[in-house]
Amino acid sequence: MLRPKFLVHSQDAGPALTNRLKIALAQLNPTVGALRQNLETALGAVHEAEAAGADLLMFTELFLTGYFPEDLLFKPQFIRDAMDNLHAFARQSKGTSLSILMPSIWQQGEALFNAVVLIEGGEIVQKRFKHKLPNNDVFYEKRYFEAGPMPQPMNIRGVSVGVPICEDIWSPLVCAVLAEAGAQILLCPNGSPYWRNKQALRFDVVRQRIRETGLPLLYLNQVGGQDELVFDGATFGMDTEGELVFEGKSFESELVISTWKKGNKGWSCVEGSVTNLVSVDEAPWRACVLGLRDYIHKNGFTSVVLGLSGGIDSAIVAAIAADALGPDNVHCLMLPYRYTSEESLRDAKECAQRLGVRYDVVPIGDPVKAVNANLADLFEGLESDVTEENIQSRLRGVILMAVSNKLGSMLLTTGNKSELAVGYATIYGDMNGGFNPIKDLLKMQAYHLADWRNSHMPGDCLGPSGKVIPDTIINKAPSAELRPNQTDQDALPPYPVLDALIKALVEDELSIAQIEAKGFERELVEHIEKLIYLAEYKRKQAAPGVKLTKKAFGIGRKYPITNGYRDGSTAR
Repeated sequence: MLRPKFLVHSQDAGPALTNRLKIALAQLNPTVGALRQNLETALGAVHEAEAAGADLLMFTELFLTGYFPEDLLFKPQFIRDAMDNLHAFARQSKGTSLSILMPSIWQQGEALFNAVVLIEGGEIVQKRFKHKLPNNDVFYEKRYFEAGPMPQPMNIRGVSVGVPICEDIWSPLVCAVLAEAGAQILLCPNGSPYWRNKQALRFDVVRQRIRETGLPLLYLNQVGGQDELVFDGATFGMDTEGELVFEGKSFESELVISTWKKGNKGWSCVEGSVTNLVSVDEAPWRACVLGLRDYIHKNGFTSVVLGLSGGIDSAIVAAIAADALGPDNVHCLMLPYRYTSEESLRDAKECAQRLGVRYDVVPIGDPVKAVNANLADLFEGLESDVTEENIQSRLRGVILMAVSNKLGSMLLTTGNKSELAVGYATIYGDMNGGFNPIKDLLKMQAYHLADWRNSHMPGDCLGPSGKVIPDTIINKAPSAELRPNQTDQDALPPYPVLDALIKALVEDELSIAQIEAKGFERELVEHIEKLIYLAEYKRKQAAPGVKLTKKAFGIGRKYPITNGYRDGSTAR
């Protein structure tokens, strides 16, 4: 157990010690900037926790502002409104007997802090500030906040409670100081976004802090989609042995309640339930569904439109949309041209029928003919090439945007991570759209998820059960169908190879030498790296989409467009 010697001030005075606490953790779905709505949601949780007989209720990180407000925090009026909202919540909770830990922002002079306040009897009686500010991955809190001083425990109902905020538990220092200052139990509010196998990483971090401090730790996480991020909930608690004593649901809001009792060996959980997490196969599907649902609803839309080509990517996006919004709120359009195969026409129609969504066919032959005719003089003497292929894609984008504008449905784009990585997508064409639920899904992962969805009915989903994506779509060779007999492998290596290279170059940030050592041809690796760099300008203009991995295109990966670096050449 770490016992470093730090200067520790006396704790706030409080009531006589109790030996039993019923703790409610509010695993809820706030909306960034929706101050009044978040306040009302919080008051609802207060009533629910009080009805359940809880003594203490804690909310997730920056709950009242929503996590994360980004440059709203540079807006003075937002700061004033957020502070007013916090004080209003305190006043409106006056009638409850609960002790409430409410994370929000706190302005003190010119300094702004990521804070948590203790509210009792309608008053803010204590406050603590986040000490460790993340400045990597997707959060850059040092841009907005001052680091708080090393926190002391809070005296809550006579119990010394340490409240490290999110990043504060990712290194030993804060929890060690709290333990040295007499904390008996640790409660950690979080805004921790999902990526594959994230819960295992959280477990490892929490167990390490428990080993160092000898204290139980309750980990509360928010749930919901916020632009490209999805928060998966999965709130949990561990005892002094690092044993899981309760765990909440994945991707769903709930009040997670546990009861703790103090004995000779400290605090132990005497009542709590463990909910099995969703499987590693279901989790990315649920993340895509929740991310899309919240993006649509929180931005004031109710329905979506997308192009259904008869290929795997648009089929899986249509299925995710049906699960997120319900089939009645999904509109699919087939936009055929002369190169569209009969198989694609058949497959798209069958997929729409299986999903129960609206399906319309809008041929693009006449618009393509008109544009080519108008460009004939300008292009005289030049061979047809990718220019004419892109005209097809861009006219499809124009038509889909027109339907979106006229009917008020958000247009979804359907490109996967493999295509976006190497620029195998047409800017202002098939990249048109307001959101992309599979933006961080590699091609082979899309196939795997389609197979999985056909044999499973995910929780909290609104689409039909059964085989919703025809086998003929899953089994066919992928093609953009922009010229006769075209397949993706005309221009790209096989997708299993391409996906492995993208993971190595983008997600793992390996050097060309390291990848070559894994058995890949150096020339191919250099070619794919070059394509990834060249396509950066397209990705900067791409729709946002759900983050499923630790390193996704978009938020958390900030590469320059103008970039002369090439591993192994200009590097030395």
